[in-house]
Formats: sequence, structure tokens, C-alpha cells
Amino acid sequence: MASPVTGLPSPRLTARDTTAEAVAGIVQRPGRAVLTMLGTILGVGAFVAVLGLTATGAGQISHQFTVLEDTTVTVEDNGPASNVASPGTNPAIGFPADADAVADRIDGVTAAGVWWPVSLPSNASFTGSLALSGSASQTVGLLAASPGAVQAMGLSMVAGSPLTTYENDTRQHVAVIDTATAAELGISPARLPSHPAVFVDGIAYTVVGIYSSAQRVVSDESAMLIPENTALADYGNPEPGIGNQDEAQMVIATRTGAAQTVARQIAAAELPTDPSRLVVTSPPNPQNLQSEVSRDLAGLFLILALISLLIGAVGIANTTLVAVLERTEEIGLRRAVGARPRHIAAQFLAESTALGTLGGLIGTCIGVGVVVIFAAAKDWTSVLNPAYTLPAPLIGSVVGLLAGAYPALRAARTSPLAALRHA
Repeated sequence: MASPVTGLPSPRLTARDTTAEAVAGIVQRPGRAVLTMLGTILGVGAFVAVLGLTATGAGQISHQFTVLEDTTVTVEDNGPASNVASPGTNPAIGFPADADAVADRIDGVTAAGVWWPVSLPSNASFTGSLALSGSASQTVGLLAASPGAVQAMGLSMVAGSPLTTYENDTRQHVAVIDTATAAELGISPARLPSHPAVFVDGIAYTVVGIYSSAQRVVSDESAMLIPENTALADYGNPEPGIGNQDEAQMVIATRTGAAQTVARQIAAAELPTDPSRLVVTSPPNPQNLQSEVSRDLAGLFLILALISLLIGAVGIANTTLVAVLERTEEIGLRRAVGARPRHIAAQFLAESTALGTLGGLIGTCIGVGVVVIFAAAKDWTSVLNPAYTLPAPLIGSVVGLLAGAYPALRAARTSPLAALRHA
């Protein structure tokens, strides 16, 4: 269409021409283009990576919680103030004499037993046999445990075997210790056949097993386990009472999903005449925990990702503004040959948007790669939400578009005469 004033065709800038100009501007300055995209790459990459790592970490937390916490029920003996045991209980510990067997009969229980910390003097010593002449300088907890409790603890045995029913019934002076305590005492797994002993304030216990880790009760501490009947004979009864750290407790390992059911039945099964004496602790709902963890982590890392995107936008805006100032002569020449302000603005907006889009694509690829590599290194299952990953390159486009808005408007307002004079 011709101009009514000059009779010349009206200047036009098609989408194809705009794209070509944007690509030419980027290709002509590859170093600057890479540096400009770097902010967007980091921002979008951080956005994808942190949200992916959050989802992956939350999934792993949920998995660990389901495997361990959701399969553990604890029962505490908060005996009556009169310290008179209920009928059918073991007066020494407040639980029935067949507490392990009673718990095992409940559907969903895989192992259960009674244990308690043995009260020792503050200066109690743990030393190896004379042949080894070792001593434990670290704090070691002496725990009395029934065979069922030892099984419920989920010990990973390095050598020997856990405590048995026979050793408990016959009050054998035997013990199972962790690898750290064994190293302090100079007891190596290879020495177990020679029946090394540990002396606790002069009382000898033959080491029959060494464990490296445990799922419950003694998972994060050094402990020496002895049979409960042996502990009763050597050190007396545990003291019941609310808040007493030496009170008897029961640890129960359940099948996945059965903990809540077991928790509702265990007190009445153990003490049918006085179930209120036992305080049962069951794990919280794993779905609620996972939701809370995911929400908290996602909120925190989303803020960090948005900050990264803001830094990327500032980088694009700054670089585009510098490009406008450097290309003043080019802008003046374009205006002189008929380019309108909207054409100049469209050209610079196209360049900044293209840079943002490329940065978004590269950043998305990097973010996905970080999540996959991190999950593989930790032997986890990587979790990537398509709702965040697929639109991520568009985030780069939006950032580039917004960041280039001011420089593009400034370029559009450049006077042709002033631009040519500046040249």
C-alpha cells in the first residue's frame, strides 16, 4: 500500500524479516550472545534443577519413611505409682513374661520385644579381656534386650549371631556389640571364634556377635546388647514411671502399612486388664509428612530459582541496553530509510526474546541433566514434573521479552537526525 504523502510503498517488517534480523544480530556477536544468555541459562537451569531435586528428595524421604518409620511402633511401660504389677505381668519390667510371643500373634507384626537401658554408675568402665587389653574411651550404652527386641532392631551383623532365646532363658553372660565399640576394645570379627570377652565393671560378657548398623533403637549410637534375663540378674529391675529414661520399652517392627492397626491392638493384647498402663507411640501418616516436606522444600527452592531468573533478566536487559547504545548509528540509518519506531522496537524485542528462549532451552537441558545425574549418584529415582519441565523454555522467552522491553522502547524513540549526528 502506497503512502498518501510520498507515494512510496509503506514500510513493512514481516515476522520473517524480524526473525532474520534477530538471528543476524545474535550471530554477529556470538560472545556477547553467550554471556547474555548465561543469566537465563543459570536461572532456568536452577528453576528446573531445584524443583526436580525437591521432588526427588521428597520422594526419597517418603520412601525411607515408609520403609523404616512407618514400620515401627514403640510401647512404654508407665507403671502405676504404687509400683504394683498388674496380674499376668512380669513384676520386674511391667510387661507380660511372654510379651514377645503375644505381640508376634498380632497380624502385621514381624518382630517385637522388650528392651531397656541398664542403669550403670557414671564411672562404669568397658574393657576388653586381658589378652586384648583394650578399653572403650567412648560412651557405650548397655542395653538389656529380649531376643524379639534384637530381631526388631534390624541389626546388620558383621560377624557372629544376635542374641538367642536359649541364651536369654539360661541367663548367659553374652553380648552383641557394634563395630565402633569392637574397634575400641580391639575385638575384630576374626577373633570371635576365640570367644573374646568385654568386662563391664568387672562382669565378663562373651562377645557372640558384632553388628555394623541397625534400623531401630540403636541406629545412631554405640551400644552393647545383653539378654534381658541376664540384665535382671546382674543389675536388677528397670524403674517404671513417666519420663524415666531407664524404663522398659517394647519395640515392634511391622509390615508396611500395618503400624496403625498394630498400635491400636498392642496395649490390650499385652495387658488386657490394664491397657492404659502402656503408652503406645505410632508413626504419623506418611502422606501428610511427604506433603509437608514437599511443600516446604518447594517453597524455599522456588524462591531461589526466581532470584536466579531475576538475575538473568537483569543481565539480558543490561546487555540489550548496551547493544542499543552501540548500534545508535544503525538505528539512525534504519529510521532514515523508512523504518518506523515499532519496527526498531520489534527488532530488539525479537533479539532479546530469542536470547531468552535459547537460554531457556539450554538451561532446561542442564537442569534435567543435574537432577538425573544427582539421583543416579545417590541411587535414587529421579522425579521430574512435566508441569514444570516442559514450560521451562517459555520462561526464558518471557524473561527475554520483559528484559528487552525498556531497551527496545529506548531504541524506538531514537531520533534519526540525532542518531546520524552521534555517528
